[in-house]
Amino acid sequence: MSEVAHSFDELSKLRGGEGEVSFEPAEPKIDKFGRAYATGRRKESVARVWIKQGTGKFTVNGREMPVYFARPTLQMVINQPFATINREGTYDVICTVAGGGLSGQAGAVRHGLSRALINFEPALRPALKHMGFLTRDDREVERKKYGKAKARRSFQFSKR
Repeated sequence: MSEVAHSFDELSKLRGGEGEVSFEPAEPKIDKFGRAYATGRRKESVARVWIKQGTGKFTVNGREMPVYFARPTLQMVINQPFATINREGTYDVICTVAGGGLSGQAGAVRHGLSRALINFEPALRPALKHMGFLTRDDREVERKKYGKAKARRSFQFSKR
């Protein structure tokens, strides 16, 4: 190992490479039924999401998405990946969600949906990553400590 490289081209020649690094495009991960699967997480919620080509039917725990997530803000959060890539109404989505509250479940479905879209169409990754839909939001609720009213809030202090 007495040779010294002064540039990246020389370094690749020392390694025995051709000089150019090539990446093969990712292959879609689709099962025999034509579905792509992914898991999404947010707070205490976990969502298992399957997508396939279809007419835009969206089912959450056996119910339609607008029935399960009645608040318009939660529906907007879930549909953000589709709006970003202009694919509204082109995929059928089936998901099961467990744990946490509705807000955490909506975030988990969005995370799982974004990951499933990448498994179905790997070329969508840059757009979804740029919008931050692939990042797992790891913020959790802080535990309550003894001697405190909540996690950090103290009891009211009175001198007399």
